[in-house]
Amino acid sequence: MSQPVAADVLVRTIQLRKEFPVGTGGLFGRRRLTLKAVDGVTLDIYGGETLGLVGESGSGKSTLGRLLLRLIEPTSGQVFFEGRDLATLSRRRLRQLRRQMQLVFQDPYSSLNPRMKVRAIVAEGIEIHRLARGREKEQRIRDLLDMVGLGPDALDRYPHEFSGGQRQRIGIARALAVNPRFLVLDEPVSALDVSIQAQIINLLQDLQEQLKLTYLFIAHDLRVVRHISQRVAIMYLGKIVELARADEIYSNPRHPYTRVLLSAIPQIHPSMRDERIKPIGETPSAVNPPPGCSFHPRCPYAKDTCKELEPKLTAGLSGHAVACHVFPAP
Repeated sequence: MSQPVAADVLVRTIQLRKEFPVGTGGLFGRRRLTLKAVDGVTLDIYGGETLGLVGESGSGKSTLGRLLLRLIEPTSGQVFFEGRDLATLSRRRLRQLRRQMQLVFQDPYSSLNPRMKVRAIVAEGIEIHRLARGREKEQRIRDLLDMVGLGPDALDRYPHEFSGGQRQRIGIARALAVNPRFLVLDEPVSALDVSIQAQIINLLQDLQEQLKLTYLFIAHDLRVVRHISQRVAIMYLGKIVELARADEIYSNPRHPYTRVLLSAIPQIHPSMRDERIKPIGETPSAVNPPPGCSFHPRCPYAKDTCKELEPKLTAGLSGHAVACHVFPAP
């Protein structure tokens, strides 16, 4: 697996947190309850790379992606894009920066306006940012559709006339219409058939090479990110618990949660099915996370230290970072 094409950090987060109020608890309801969707994430994304972000549903992946784009405001912490703190930007400056950062949604069925034709869907960003008019705009729309593998016959059709894979191509064209540098891909293939997933991933790789894009590729399945990501971050209950090169994650997983995710990938050979690592019990609530390591109630390797002391995400000599007392960074 290749390294990022540029050593410069494009996106950086420092102790990023997002909490959502979910009600009250305690005696007479005097204690305010909050859900810790993202809990102290410090992360770098390098220009030109694809960083895979993997975790179960509810781990905070999508919330983190939206925080990076400042679609939602953090409870605390900082997000930097090209060294600029997004929280300090004026509304006008942030609007200009929005062109550089775009989102491709998970569901190609609900993310497109059913009352708009494809021409209008793709043109929307071009018009908002006043990038082109008249014939130039029309040619830009046609070029974008051609880039994602759709012909000019798609221009005057509605989203319901397309398959799921074709709708996702339209969503990608819409995101690319404003010439972004950074795309958050929020489970862009999870709603598609396996054969179509491969086509979309190949398309994303081709577009990245052609347009020099940087991706945050969010998924709940480690198998999906294997062939597109240079590095992979594993997220559990709002925290990054492991971060390493993709080949390191697959050949030498350290955190028990990463091992659980890898063992959940379907295996053809019967002997490999017996090696599956099964977690204990259910995922704890993010409203009331357990003390110490948040994974310890489900971890088959947990020891007393795990129940009392929260492990820090620590990188070894190879850059492989792990938050685990039992299996520290190599």
